[in-house]
Amino acid sequence: MIPLLDIQHLTKRFGALELFNDISFSVADGQKVGLIAHNGAGKSTLLNILAGKEDYDGGTIVTRRDANIAILEQAPVFEPGTTVIDACFQRAGELSTLISQYEQCLATPGNPGLSELIDEMERREAWDFELRAKQILSKLDINNFTQPVEELSGGQLKRVALANVLLADPDLLVLDEPTNHLDLSMIEWLEGYLQRTTKALLMVTHDRYFLDNVCQRILELDDETIYTYDGNYEYYLEKREQRITAQNANIARANNLYRKELDWMRRMPCARGTKARYRKEAFVELEQRAKQRREERAARLEVKSGYIGSKIFEAEYVSKAFDVPGADGQKQQKIILDHFYYNFARFEKMGIVGGNGTGKSTFIKLLLGLEQPDEGRFVVGETVRFGYFSQDGMDFNEQDKVIDAVRKHAEYIDLGNGRHLTAMQFLTHFLFPPARQQDYIYKLSGGERRRLQLCTVLMKNPNFLVLDEPTNDLDIATLQILEEYLQDFKGCVIVVSHDRYFMDKVVDHLLVFNGEGKIDDFPGNYSEYREWKSLREHEEQEEKEAAKKQQATNTNAKANTWGGEKKRKLSFKEKQELKQLETDIEKLEAEKKEIETSLCSGTLSVDELTEKSKRLPLLEEELDEKSMRWLELSEIEQ
Repeated sequence: MIPLLDIQHLTKRFGALELFNDISFSVADGQKVGLIAHNGAGKSTLLNILAGKEDYDGGTIVTRRDANIAILEQAPVFEPGTTVIDACFQRAGELSTLISQYEQCLATPGNPGLSELIDEMERREAWDFELRAKQILSKLDINNFTQPVEELSGGQLKRVALANVLLADPDLLVLDEPTNHLDLSMIEWLEGYLQRTTKALLMVTHDRYFLDNVCQRILELDDETIYTYDGNYEYYLEKREQRITAQNANIARANNLYRKELDWMRRMPCARGTKARYRKEAFVELEQRAKQRREERAARLEVKSGYIGSKIFEAEYVSKAFDVPGADGQKQQKIILDHFYYNFARFEKMGIVGGNGTGKSTFIKLLLGLEQPDEGRFVVGETVRFGYFSQDGMDFNEQDKVIDAVRKHAEYIDLGNGRHLTAMQFLTHFLFPPARQQDYIYKLSGGERRRLQLCTVLMKNPNFLVLDEPTNDLDIATLQILEEYLQDFKGCVIVVSHDRYFMDKVVDHLLVFNGEGKIDDFPGNYSEYREWKSLREHEEQEEKEAAKKQQATNTNAKANTWGGEKKRKLSFKEKQELKQLETDIEKLEAEKKEIETSLCSGTLSVDELTEKSKRLPLLEEELDEKSMRWLELSEIEQ
């Protein structure tokens, strides 16, 4: 079968820099493919080429004639004045036009084209499109559907763009870092959505759990070449290790042979005869193989952080709230902290998780003194030296060289026992090779700039690291190095992150921000918290069911007075209530049946569909309440 996307012998250069050379791969129907590479290796450039935003220097890109491809970009752009819901219709194409025509016809009574449009809406299943858009937006915590897009934050825009491409229902979905700007509940929802879809997927992400759970094939862009692994992320790790071991063995063999040939070349300076000339040509090829280098992860780096005393920080009954516009346009208070108390322990490594807007970043800014609490205070120990990695990035001098940007903060970092690491060695450890360190900052990719920001924070040698979304835009190799650094770090750590794998590797304790000042304190990592939460939800459900059964039992028991006295009878008022309940329940059941039938009919307008979908759960709740009360009274009546 012809693949949806077929790339053959693709090459891309920026001047003398070759990003990739002669790479080939394809994506077939239903395949879910993850693309992995170091920052600066060309992941985003490759996606820009697929989107038609950049040219390429060689090769071919062929998409199947009937294929519909939707691409989620890192920086989506919408026309000013567009509402959130309209932005979701941008990829709907003919479907969006059809809905608009239908709404215009409704505004013109007696329009002769209305009947034809209704038939077309039914044929195209357009009735539930707007409802589906609102459902996806709600899952992504976008609830004001009429809000103009220019009022949205960057993260909200990215989520609207994500909803847009999901609603397009393409044959191939291309996602560039889809988990950025999503909180953990959104990531888990999106993960489930992509697991269930039968559509093809090509995705760039640093989220390793996401890769492992969603993708069945991994492409690695490494050393200007594409390597293919037909399995998930765990399979990729195993097979990549085997590939590198084999490559290193080949390089070692080439080195041994190279030394022998080099000795021969020195003894035979002039090639005499055809055989000698061929041997000299073969030597040049052998020399190139022998000089290959595998840029492997460096040995773990144990840095001696500054002394930190027993007093770290104490949050003394801190309160913080903001005024935000409510649904009615009036100001209302958004509570971040409500008399919060916490005493941070020495060498503690804490993770902070929670939904977007629950106050995670605000908490960090309060701790660092960048914002002031409404009540209470943070008392910080005298020996504490913060190192703050902000998710807002860092303003570099674009004309500085990479090495100079780090040397502005420190020339070397202390390893203890009289050992130290120079700025150049430190950058090399964090995957900036010496040649790249001499490049100007304006040449760096977005991920490389984040990695440089991280290096400038760590080079100051703080004893308390505060990292706000450190995994955004960092490649997996850098994350592995950072994880090891934090595991060995002899100080305190607070991490705000949506990266579940990273949190599991680094933190031993969680603060879970639930909103409205409610914070759970959990002793464990994220996976342990999710397991605990799942068990708690299961137990709560069992308790509710047990309570219902107990209520029915108690009702039955109340039919007889304690000690065998005469059984209680219904009062006149209760008899009237029981009779009314029977009537109400009959009406509610009839209404429920009518709504369920109409929802499946495909004849409702968008507004009717929305209204009935909202009414159904309310109706079911009311029916449950009245049924329970009827059961209670009827038990007494018996």
